[in-house]
Amino acid sequence: EVQLQASGGGLVQAGGSLRLSCEVTGSTFDDHTIGWFRQAPGKERERISCFNPNEPDTYYSDSVKGRFAVSIDNAQNTVYLEMRSLKAEDTAVYYCATSPDYSAAYYYVHCPDQSMDYWGEGTLVTVSS
Repeated sequence: EVQLQASGGGLVQAGGSLRLSCEVTGSTFDDHTIGWFRQAPGKERERISCFNPNEPDTYYSDSVKGRFAVSIDNAQNTVYLEMRSLKAEDTAVYYCATSPDYSAAYYYVHCPDQSMDYWGEGTLVTVSS
């Protein structure tokens, strides 16, 4: 069974940086689409990045583009979300999710919520202003 575990959240000052980790067990990245999402208090869940190992580009939402970056450690089966220039509005619970279904999870729409089959527990990021 595929399981994901997100970690690395915490309290950081505005302008600071933080790195989140998402360890995947029960599968490898070879053919899985991986997404990062977040949900701020009182708001809907937001997709912030989407990655497929067979595609050259990583999708980023406009709200994080240029500040956040995804990286992969295949040896550790871990996906990282490097977050820089953090703002108060980045405060949220962050989740990672994955799906082996390329058509549903990447080809037509990058990482739609309903097509991500496996979700990790979230990790809270709080940015103080």
